[in-house]
Amino acid sequence: MAEVPSPHEGDGTSAAFICTVHLIVDARGHRSPRVGSAVIIGLRPGELTMLNGLWLGFFVVAALAAVVRWIGGDATVWASMVEALFTMAKTSVDVMILLFGTLTLWLGFLRIAEKAGLVDMLARLLSPLFARLMPEVPRGHHSLGLVTLSFTANGLGLDNAATPIGLRAMKALQELNPNPTSASNAQVLFMVMNASSFVLLPVSIFMYRAQQGAEDPALVFLPILLANAVSSASALLSVAVMQRLRLWDPVLLAWLGGAALAIGTFMAVLAGLSATALTALSSLLGNLTLFGLILSFLLLGALKKVPVYESFVEGAKEGFEVAKNLLPYLVAMLCAVGVLRASGALDVLLDGVRWCVEGLGWDTRFVEALPTGLVKPFSGSAARAMLIETMQSQGVDSFPALVAATMQGSTETTFYVLAVYFGAVGIQRARHAVGCALFADLVGVIASILVCYWFFG
Repeated sequence: MAEVPSPHEGDGTSAAFICTVHLIVDARGHRSPRVGSAVIIGLRPGELTMLNGLWLGFFVVAALAAVVRWIGGDATVWASMVEALFTMAKTSVDVMILLFGTLTLWLGFLRIAEKAGLVDMLARLLSPLFARLMPEVPRGHHSLGLVTLSFTANGLGLDNAATPIGLRAMKALQELNPNPTSASNAQVLFMVMNASSFVLLPVSIFMYRAQQGAEDPALVFLPILLANAVSSASALLSVAVMQRLRLWDPVLLAWLGGAALAIGTFMAVLAGLSATALTALSSLLGNLTLFGLILSFLLLGALKKVPVYESFVEGAKEGFEVAKNLLPYLVAMLCAVGVLRASGALDVLLDGVRWCVEGLGWDTRFVEALPTGLVKPFSGSAARAMLIETMQSQGVDSFPALVAATMQGSTETTFYVLAVYFGAVGIQRARHAVGCALFADLVGVIASILVCYWFFG
């Protein structure tokens, strides 16, 4: 489940909002919207309960930290916390101004891609791969088409389509599950890969960097792409080890070996470049990829005789509705993070980590980015708030902000994905799903730090 600006967070890739459209999906993976069924909601199912505790915890911890500072003689802490509330509320509105335009634009282009059949085309291409990753699923079973379609939509950042398709895929896999309360191997793999879904374009990260004044919002494109690839590969390999999948299958070897060769060759080329050249290449590829995809959507739509203008307007209207419903959640989480920072509680945590890192003789610049990575498995909205706060306090193009942006784009809201997909079919025993997904998140955080040191020094 990718973090999105309809795009998770991702962030990837997954975001803490989705536009859930109930879809009728037949065995071949074709979708048709049910009239009048679009429902705009603020948060993913399952996120509300966890967010209640997390959001309340921010304020309680902030209050306790403020009391300690007050007793210690710092009477200004209360004024700082109140000021942070209003400052972050204003920041939320500033972010929303950009959100309205960006979501409207991006969802308009994505609707053209959907109507042109691009998602279905990629689904047919990837079907042989998933048929071997889920050997207990019979060949030709409609769940394979839905699984492929879900991953394809995630890769393109079509989270508004990927979520309902993914839920339908999980229910189709449940039909084959001999123990309805315990996740099958296929369901575990599907959930873990969704929790580390690879997103080609982390548009939401670009959008927030642009809103904070970055000269080149796509600067982190390559770092996110590489860290995300490592995270997704670790998710697949961890599940393969736990399930003893036959990774030596010729088709799997062709797919995985080809992907590894492509990534390895790409990284070998990058290794010969200077930091300045890496930064320039990341910017160039990010912007070229973004515009190239948009142009391909338009040209493919025209070839398929899709009414591109009408389709764009249709998708843009959806983007406007999604953005409009996000503001309350954005205000809530940004204000909570602002209060936590103003109370000094977050600084105490980071100082503790920094002390440990210094004791090991390592560079400590990445420590300021850790809150984004630490909170991401629990809440996409909280991680996004941490990211924005880091950009504001450290500078949008500072090293901590670049690391935080990369972490946001290469990790996922693991517990929400688990709650959504397993909760939808009544699974109570997740088996090794949580461990594998959290391992992928940890790898994503570490990879983000290392890649950013490589690119930005």
